[in-house]
Amino acid sequence: MQAGLIVLCLAYVLSQFFRAFLAVLTTDLGRDIGATPEDLAFASGLWFLIFAAMQIPVGWALDRVGPRRSSAMLLLIGGAGGAGLFAIATTPFHVALAMALIGVGCSPVLMASYYIFAREFPPAKFATLAAVMLGVGSVGNLVASYPTALAVELMGWRATLGGLAIISGVVAAGIWLTVHDPNKVETEHKGSVLDLLKEPALWTILPLMLVAYAPSAALRGLWAGPYLRDVFDLSTTQIGQATLIMGAAMIAGTFAYGPLDRILKTRKWVIFGGNALGAATLGLLCLWIDGGVWLSVLLLAVIGFLGASFPVIMAHGRAFIPAHLVGRGVTLLNLFGIGGVGLAQFATGRIHAASAAISPSAPYTAIFGFFAATLAIGCVIYLFSRDSVD
Repeated sequence: MQAGLIVLCLAYVLSQFFRAFLAVLTTDLGRDIGATPEDLAFASGLWFLIFAAMQIPVGWALDRVGPRRSSAMLLLIGGAGGAGLFAIATTPFHVALAMALIGVGCSPVLMASYYIFAREFPPAKFATLAAVMLGVGSVGNLVASYPTALAVELMGWRATLGGLAIISGVVAAGIWLTVHDPNKVETEHKGSVLDLLKEPALWTILPLMLVAYAPSAALRGLWAGPYLRDVFDLSTTQIGQATLIMGAAMIAGTFAYGPLDRILKTRKWVIFGGNALGAATLGLLCLWIDGGVWLSVLLLAVIGFLGASFPVIMAHGRAFIPAHLVGRGVTLLNLFGIGGVGLAQFATGRIHAASAAISPSAPYTAIFGFFAATLAIGCVIYLFSRDSVD
């Protein structure tokens, strides 16, 4: 099982990469195939929405089929196939279609490992294990920044995506060979996602899950690139360096959040405090939108650090999910977390298009303000949640 978890972690590195690499390709895709920031926002949003929609069948598959076959087959068909399609794209539509396929391929990877954690390890360790997997896997976020910018400059974006298609296929084969499915839960209880939605405790957690991951994922995955290019005139390499800093902050935040629920004996206030500070930082970025490139990079890094509460929110929700519905439960939570990013990308693409003619900084003030407002609303609803510590 340890070897299987290592390979699943490698697969999650790819998942993190694919959700974040478009920011670095903004200039190249615009020049070569005429892709605008709105086109890339649509493609990025499609990745997240397809990924989110897949969580329902993935949850069923984890409970009924197991993580091995679910992850290996989808990563091979969607991940390797989508990256291959991206490598030969000639229009923005091809990019969007490729991103949709990659979303299918990446959809089971993290939840497969979370399913194994929930079934094979003590509940009290879930948040820490989830954070470690998320933190180590987020190396993909770093690879999608400056290293990708260098690879694109050295051999072009088509060759880079072709190489990623091959790597995705190899990792899928590794999952098939090394992952072992946990024994199925023997129970007379039946259930579905609808039964989970009848749990009142989840409905104070799901709204925050919908908006908490969106700011850091959307900014790191796309908007940091156009923002730094349009407002500060940074090059592809400089954008790669700036997003590398934000990616590193996101990883540090993941590891910082992981053990805090056990140290402080509370999940609710760890989650609320971090996200409330995140909303405030987004507000500051709106106020100081063109105050200086290093100030902006610093604020983006803080947003990335504070926005890494995903595994703790997942653990909070996991406490209210029965054992025989673990697969569907964690994927339901993930649906809200990832789906929120997809919805946000569609919304912010429209926001950018509507305000682009005003000034170079106006679209980004509006986008960051949108994220600040939605995160603040999620925090207010979350105040009514019931705390849980296993």
